[in-house]
Amino acid sequence: MSKLTYKASYYALYAMFAVILIVMVLFFLGGSATGDAAIPGIDPEMWQPAQTDALLYLMYALFGIAIAATVVAAVFQFGAALKDNPANAVRSLLGLVLMVVILFVTWAIGDGTPMNIRGYEGADNVTFWLKITDMFLYTIYILLFVTIVAIIASGIKKKIS
Repeated sequence: MSKLTYKASYYALYAMFAVILIVMVLFFLGGSATGDAAIPGIDPEMWQPAQTDALLYLMYALFGIAIAATVVAAVFQFGAALKDNPANAVRSLLGLVLMVVILFVTWAIGDGTPMNIRGYEGADNVTFWLKITDMFLYTIYILLFVTIVAIIASGIKKKIS
């Protein structure tokens, strides 16, 4: 890794640590929510932090940065591999294609029947969000199963070799 890349990632890491630390201190020591920030109907004994929005926005930003960094790194890695060995580069897309197939299959088998939830009058109990939830849950189950099988198979292969 070049020295410039190392320095940039080093400073970016510590800058993110500083921002996270500041927001966490604000969240825990920033007092209780008042006015419009307080959620009505909540038990007054429950603590409602004043800086909850700041913490949520930080998490959204970090999630977006992680996704962007992953996509950019994957594109650059694919481009470098395409230049060196095109066959292996195209083969490396197999994991992405399998993931998309899994997402489509789990979307198709997801149940979109609205649930009967007492006291809930929100707009999220609709087919789209119910199928999305099922899609993510089933995908997590499949990936967990594949991970466990890979760990066991790797251990067996290591013992045999």
